[in-house]
Amino acid sequence: MTTTTPTASHPAKGTPARPTSLGFGGVLRSEWIKLRTLRSTVWSYVSVVVVGLGMALLLSLTIAGDLEGAPDTLGGSAAAQAGLFVQSSTVGVFLAQLVVAVLGVLVIGGEYGTGMSRSTFTAVPKRLPVLAAKATVLFVVTFLIGLVATVGGFFVSAAVYSGHDVSASLTDPDVFLPLLGASMYLALVAVFALGIGMMVRSSAGGIGIVLAFVLVVPTVLQLIPADWAQSIHPYLLATAGTNMFAPTEITGTETLTAWQDLFVVLGWVAASLIGAGVLLTKRDA
Repeated sequence: MTTTTPTASHPAKGTPARPTSLGFGGVLRSEWIKLRTLRSTVWSYVSVVVVGLGMALLLSLTIAGDLEGAPDTLGGSAAAQAGLFVQSSTVGVFLAQLVVAVLGVLVIGGEYGTGMSRSTFTAVPKRLPVLAAKATVLFVVTFLIGLVATVGGFFVSAAVYSGHDVSASLTDPDVFLPLLGASMYLALVAVFALGIGMMVRSSAGGIGIVLAFVLVVPTVLQLIPADWAQSIHPYLLATAGTNMFAPTEITGTETLTAWQDLFVVLGWVAASLIGAGVLLTKRDA
């Protein structure tokens, strides 16, 4: 009886070896699977939509109640009526920004907490494509969810205002652009939080830092009666972000234009991602 010994097959000379690392498309698919299978993702995005619709309903009902006793305001200008729709449609963003900020940290903080980051960076040794893929997936999904919440808030407001001679078109730039800006801001806050979470590698620490940027620092600076504090305030992440969509009577600031506010927010996000990228390539997984 004879036995045969299997021989390993080798690629022929001149045949290029099959790449072992994932391409960027594969990394994107991987990060999309991770994001949609996290419980925190589902609950966070459901919360964003519920908060957006609920706050739109509450504020539009309040405004409609005020209009009952002021019939002269019912026939206001088209710009004023569009402003009412924007105000009620985007009010939920002030709470939703906290939700997406926490989610942005958890997207990477959870991987470091469970040790999954080691597997991720073993599959993608260059590491920076992981950061780019996470930021891309998180931005796109958060933007779409934000758009659902704000546009949904518009239709909720329209249902309430329909009995009070207040109307506006969703295609009106005075309406649609602020809704777009609000959705963009939510997505950028999530990406900013992702960068912070990747730098500190801690869910608790990252959440604390991001919430300080979004909530605490603007409030503290507003309480400081000094010119330097008031000069800095418009350039904060949360201030510039809310000025992208909120009426001036709500924010109380009009130092910058909406486009300048967008560039300020993009600067904060870029600083967060650059810091995360530098530390990501210099530290162990």
